[in-house]
Amino acid sequence: MARPSKKINLRKVKRRTPKGVIHIQASFNNTIVTITDVRGQVISWSSAGACGFKGAKKSTPFAAQTAAEKALRPLIDQGMRQAEVMISGPGRGRDTALRVIRKSGIVLSFVRDVTPIPHNGCRPPSKRRV
Repeated sequence: MARPSKKINLRKVKRRTPKGVIHIQASFNNTIVTITDVRGQVISWSSAGACGFKGAKKSTPFAAQTAAEKALRPLIDQGMRQAEVMISGPGRGRDTALRVIRKSGIVLSFVRDVTPIPHNGCRPPSKRRV
């Protein structure tokens, strides 16, 4: 029995996303910028390591700035106008990445710090007895 042939679309469809969410994860070693639509599907991403920075240079504010610029480039083609920003982590690149997003011309509806904070955390190690 022959299967009915389906037409396969080889071209990548250009999606129009007027609103999105920008996630900035700034650790002590790296800064990762991920841009998703409202449903959480990734549109573009970049990190300081992906921009060519290695070692201690990955944790610098300049590396975070470069990563944010590279992640924002595809958004201009897709016509994103509004975004929400979620910042996570204690790294040095968080403010610089946010500054780049503000300059890009995207209207920010809100900026939220979603850094996880322990409410009592792990059990501490036992006290040292000498």
